[in-house]
Amino acid sequence: MSSVNGGHQDVDIDLRQIASAVWQRRTRILLAGVAAAVLSLVGASLIKPSYKGESRLLIESRSPNLGAGGSAAAANDPVLDSLNITSQAQLLQSTDLIKRVARDLKLAQLKEFDPAAQSLIPDPLVLIGLKQDPMKLDPEDRVIQEFRDKLQVYPVENSRVIAIEFSSHDPKLAADIPNKMADIYLEIQSGAKLDTHSDTAKWLEPEIANLTQKVKEAEKKVADYRTSNGLFQTTETNSFSTQQLNDISTELARVRGERANAEARAENVRAALKAGRDSDTLSDVVGSQVIQRLKEAEANLQAQINDQSTALMDGHPRLKGLRAQLTGIKQQIGIETKKILSSLDNEAEMSRIRERQLIGQLNGLKADSAKAGEEEVGLRALEREAAAQRQLLETYLARYREATSRLEGNSSPADARIVSSAVEPSEPFFPKVIPIVIVVTLATLIAGCLVVIVSELFSGRALRPTRPPEEETDPEPMVVPVMPVAAAVPVAAATLPVHKMQAEAVGFSRPAPEVRDDAVPVRPNGVAARVDEPVSASDEEPSFSITSVAHYLHRRAVPVAIAVSPTGDEGSTMTVMLARAVAEQGNTVVLVDMTGSACPTRLMAEDEKLAGITDLLCGDAAFGEAIHRDRLSEAHIVPRGAAEATRAMQGADRLPMIIDALVDAYDVVIIECGPADTSSLSRLTRNEDAEIVLSVPSIEEDDLADLVLEYEDAGYRNILIMSGPAPVGGSKAGRRAA
Repeated sequence: MSSVNGGHQDVDIDLRQIASAVWQRRTRILLAGVAAAVLSLVGASLIKPSYKGESRLLIESRSPNLGAGGSAAAANDPVLDSLNITSQAQLLQSTDLIKRVARDLKLAQLKEFDPAAQSLIPDPLVLIGLKQDPMKLDPEDRVIQEFRDKLQVYPVENSRVIAIEFSSHDPKLAADIPNKMADIYLEIQSGAKLDTHSDTAKWLEPEIANLTQKVKEAEKKVADYRTSNGLFQTTETNSFSTQQLNDISTELARVRGERANAEARAENVRAALKAGRDSDTLSDVVGSQVIQRLKEAEANLQAQINDQSTALMDGHPRLKGLRAQLTGIKQQIGIETKKILSSLDNEAEMSRIRERQLIGQLNGLKADSAKAGEEEVGLRALEREAAAQRQLLETYLARYREATSRLEGNSSPADARIVSSAVEPSEPFFPKVIPIVIVVTLATLIAGCLVVIVSELFSGRALRPTRPPEEETDPEPMVVPVMPVAAAVPVAAATLPVHKMQAEAVGFSRPAPEVRDDAVPVRPNGVAARVDEPVSASDEEPSFSITSVAHYLHRRAVPVAIAVSPTGDEGSTMTVMLARAVAEQGNTVVLVDMTGSACPTRLMAEDEKLAGITDLLCGDAAFGEAIHRDRLSEAHIVPRGAAEATRAMQGADRLPMIIDALVDAYDVVIIECGPADTSSLSRLTRNEDAEIVLSVPSIEEDDLADLVLEYEDAGYRNILIMSGPAPVGGSKAGRRAA
């Protein structure tokens, strides 16, 4: 809420006055804009055009893949990350590269790249010592400095592409320089690779010779150690002792198998003889040729006996002889079977003897093999050393062959290629005549408007007071001509004129002032009027109707009016009618219900339970939730709210901030306090200049005079009386002056 502090009055910016001032000077502003457009058009046309060419390079690995050697080379390629791309962009801006471009294209002979040498007029800044004399620099340095001003190299975002831009007054030169820079860059990169391969080959030559000698010595050590310790190799993985151990182990296994087989066969024959089984069931016996012949003879004798038995008697000598022969053959078969058994036993015994011999040899070889294993530890160490030297030698040889193969001019391409060559531009990139004219014109128009606005603000014509002007301080007491003014005002039967009320109220406590001839006339609002200023009829109207008070609030631009209703809900109802009357005049108005009965809330809001001022004081609701529309007009209301009054009073310190926020949003803020006394208004008014509206629809004149005197004694001088719903005699709201 606006207030008066230290005699200074708060003011707001009058936007209508500013807009009117700008509109009045529109011709000058437009002429200034047209003049600026013409000057900018002429100036842009006189500027020498500049052309821009652009070339683009793609950074990528271009190492040739030649099989296994190519894979090893690719492992040594640079990592193409963002840092590498940025480094290549910086390389393109290096002084050496720029010097080569300047020399190849002979830029030092062009005035564009050495304006100091070509100019006949000295630079004023150089003459007064504010700038270094460029002629003191080397010509090549001046060209490089100018070259850098026209050059722009940057990596394209989210790619491995580097853009080279160059601006020049010559379109052909604008295209040739980026292309030349790209060619020289590729040449430098390729030459760097060739130098790397050449240095690598030179370094590898002595290293290879040294490694060759080391490999020979290492292999000789291995051979000498093997010979001295008898560690002969039969294969790449087995030594001589190991091979012998394997052979004897194999032979021992075979002999053991033969022994077991012979023992089993002998046991079988022995068991058969012991059991008296026929020898025909024995494979070893049947397989003997002697046994086979005896068996054949036995079969023949048996056949003869059978043949002769049919013709001869059993006691015949011939049969006896044949039977004797048969018995002899069977005895021979038995004897031969025993011989076979003996041979099998002998074979088993021989196998056992051979087995014992082999076991002895095996134990001896094991001892030799253990000794050889200890000696092979040193041999393997020598072999590892020789193998490492040999592998390193082979690696160096491969690298050497690769490096020497790439010493040719085209064998080492640069790790970049041109993806877009600069072409000769057909249109200049600077100056852009139309955009320059538009920007200068708009800037001139805006600057002209700003000059007018600033002049209006500094002159005070664009400022208006935020509330009616208060009484000026005068070292002499002000004389109020009460009687003449009161005499000129008609008295209404239903209402009490403000000036008559003033006269009666003054008469209760102080003597009537003397009327002087030089007394300064005073307006009804309490401010001394100028002598030559006419007093308007609206300032003298004594009517206290709702319409008159609403007109007064509108005409005086009163931001906050505090309504007090000593008669209760009847006065609060008139305050609601006042808010609606202010809204009908086209003002944005909000009524804050701070009564105990919530009469304004019942008359204006849709529901008494809506969030309101108590909720704002408690912090339970936001401004948007606490402001509601009136049911019958364009006015707004902040209801009493649903929060407890005791709890809301604890946040009474927030009330001034809430009122200030409402003042910023509305033209008029009416605070209905109900039948409040003067002491309870201190938190709302904060000073004696607050606007107090006494809503007294039915009150006696004596009671009203006492009430006004009470407020005057409390320090409130700006009091409006609202005692009726309609104006009397077409007059407007009055105001009590101190």
